[in-house]
Amino acid sequence: MKGLLIVSLLAVGILGCQQTPEGSFEPGAIWPDNNGVHINAHGGGMLYKDGVYYWFGEHKIEGKAGNKAHVGVHCYSSEDLYHWQDEGIALEVHEDTSSLLVEGCIIERPKVIYNEKTGKYVMWFHHELKGMGYDAAMTGVAVADDVTGPYTYLRSVNPNAGQWPMNYPDSLRKDTTTMASLERWSDEWRKAVKEGLFVRRDFEKGQMARDMTLFVDTDGTAYHIHSSEENQTLHVSELTDDYLDFTGRYTRVLPGDSNEAPAIFRRGDKYYLIASGCTGWAPNPARSAVADHPFGPWKPLGNPCRGTEEQVNTTFDSQSTFVLPVQGKEDAFIFMADRWRPKNAIDGRYVWLPVEFEEGKPVLKWRDKWNLNVFDKQ
Repeated sequence: MKGLLIVSLLAVGILGCQQTPEGSFEPGAIWPDNNGVHINAHGGGMLYKDGVYYWFGEHKIEGKAGNKAHVGVHCYSSEDLYHWQDEGIALEVHEDTSSLLVEGCIIERPKVIYNEKTGKYVMWFHHELKGMGYDAAMTGVAVADDVTGPYTYLRSVNPNAGQWPMNYPDSLRKDTTTMASLERWSDEWRKAVKEGLFVRRDFEKGQMARDMTLFVDTDGTAYHIHSSEENQTLHVSELTDDYLDFTGRYTRVLPGDSNEAPAIFRRGDKYYLIASGCTGWAPNPARSAVADHPFGPWKPLGNPCRGTEEQVNTTFDSQSTFVLPVQGKEDAFIFMADRWRPKNAIDGRYVWLPVEFEEGKPVLKWRDKWNLNVFDKQ
């Protein structure tokens, strides 16, 4: 474990870099932490607690091997969002091969929320079992007493087993259509998927949960948002009061529209979603939507990106992971995205851009370099 950690720190070859005293963001550039090492928190999410931002993400190692979990979930802290201190590994993978969280499994898009009632920090993540590719499509949960960990792994599940989506009509629950009778990607297949082909298939064992994020509303209700149904439909699931399980209340969002990499945030009385299409590690056009409640219904708003054709079609060569509300600034949100490097996973970069609004729609524009002062001009 320690050997892998050292290798991953050295692999990018930037140990001599230092953080600059002035504050700015340079999307896609090397981003050194307090040790001069490129931040290693991919597919990450953010938690703000007691004046400090905590960034949790996938710890990658060098080469293609870095696409699997060999170390765990890394944590960094910052008071200004520009300069980050390495807080170490918050959740470690296990050497015990009997554990589902064994080294070599897949851990993606970890997100952490704080539960005011229990005083616990709760982490959820997309979890694929070792040797199974992306077939398990599970979500894992871990808990800690301190924000930086260590987090104790509890379990991994396919959510909402034996529960129908709240917005799924009774008339479709008894449909007997199966994959065996359909040609994949045909018009008939697409129609069947939109009408819940995979919801019915997975009803007993639980629904698929791949790319995911978490969202805590102002009333303290937490939601787990994940790509489900073979990545064809998003699910928004309510978590229990302790944030450690699913209540069984969930809805299907934009059925059949092939969304992944969801990021949700609230502005006023509206909820916004930014997501991507499904093209593996390759970037694609982002899409956005709006709703009056996390459960929906959600109204598509189109691609939020503005710029050159290439920038718009690739989301600035990146994929969404989180939208961060900036503390102390009104209507200030940062779009957080990853520029994946699957051939050398540790070299993945971060694309952070300010979220602007035009006619009630979120808009993203490229900036080579920027700082938080842009929000003072909105």
